[in-house]
This record gives sequence, C-alpha cells and structure tokens, in this order.
Amino acid sequence: MDWLNRAACADEDPDLFFPTGPAGPALRDRIAAKRICARCPVRGLCFAWAISTRQATGVWGGTCEEERAALHRQSRR
Repeated sequence: MDWLNRAACADEDPDLFFPTGPAGPALRDRIAAKRICARCPVRGLCFAWAISTRQATGVWGGTCEEERAALHRQSRR
C-alpha cells in the first residue's frame, strides 16, 4: 500500500472521506472528497484496493460506499 503516500488525499482531513449520512454536510464532504480523488495519481490503485478489500465506508478511488456496493452486486450477476 505504498501508493497511499502518493495519494492526493495524503495531506487532507480524513474525516472528509468518511462522511456520515447521505445529505447536508455529509453530501458536501463526499463531493469535496471526490474532487480530490479526481486529480489523484493513484486513484485506480485506491479503487482496486477498496473493491478487493470490500471497503464498506468512505470515499475510495473516487467512489462512495453505495457506488462500490452497486458495482459489487453487478459483478456477482
């Protein structure tokens, strides 16, 4: 996981990537986190790690938990 050191989020507040709830300030944080992911040089590695380890919370590789759950459901079909 040495890619974490190169991640755009390395110097950001971790709470931004783990918002609680789907609306209000949590939605604002999720959008802000995804903007950071959009410019991240290791976004693909982060996303792959989140999928392979089934991260159930947080924004990883530009995706939120609902998006990853939907991808997981689709892959099982």
